[in-house]
Amino acid sequence: MDIGVIILAIIQGIAEFLPISSSAHLIIFRDLFGIGASSVSGDLALAFDIALHFGTLLAIAIYFFKDFWNMVISGLTKGTKTKDGKLFWYIVVATIPAAIVGVLFEDVIEEAIRTNYILIGIALIIMGVIIYFVDKKSKQEKDFSKMSLKEALLIGCSQVFALIPGFSRSGTTIAAARGLKLNREDAAKFSFYLSAPVVLGAVVLSIFDATTLAAISSHLSIFIVGVGVAFLSGLWCIEFLLRYIKKHDFQLFMWYRVLLGVIVIIYTLIR
Repeated sequence: MDIGVIILAIIQGIAEFLPISSSAHLIIFRDLFGIGASSVSGDLALAFDIALHFGTLLAIAIYFFKDFWNMVISGLTKGTKTKDGKLFWYIVVATIPAAIVGVLFEDVIEEAIRTNYILIGIALIIMGVIIYFVDKKSKQEKDFSKMSLKEALLIGCSQVFALIPGFSRSGTTIAAARGLKLNREDAAKFSFYLSAPVVLGAVVLSIFDATTLAAISSHLSIFIVGVGVAFLSGLWCIEFLLRYIKKHDFQLFMWYRVLLGVIVIIYTLIR
């Protein structure tokens, strides 16, 4: 098996949860730099991306299983009378904007931007700067109990920008939450919670596509390895980020995004 497949799965597991854009990283490292391109390309590449997202979805489900269980039970039995119940309905409402835009425009955006590496590089740089400065200028005044439905919806709307490779779903939602003065840890957790239904919806819609099913069945070993590695690296990354932001800001991620964006732009121009 091409070692590039394992590298891509590790990249997905890490980049899905850190605010650095998993979609941009898969495009950059596979389509631009050629890592794993010999094993996963064309229709297989898109199906493989779905498999990797399924791996990180499993990581979210396992890591936050107790949280999700409590939210669903409280939300369906007690409505918004408890913190968990309120969070459940906030996540439902916050998921709607990204779901609608994703269904209507995801394919259009993918076709228009997926191979526009310079735009992806610019998005990496811009969003990196935004995350850092929004976080730096925002106080940590709120936790989940003080978040309103309007604020949850605003955070959910920010996910729309994540459809553009380079912006990052976790990056946009964390930046939006911090801009609303949610503390770093709860901002990150709410970002992770929000990603679950969006990724689940994308996986479910894609898995029933005939082309995707054919690709999976004919390359089953590649997909099993991809899901497994993305799952394990995703679990590690969730734990890492939640620990890291207790004592640090997002400056490290800003400089990484800026550096990668500059490299992508220069590499695209000179190749």
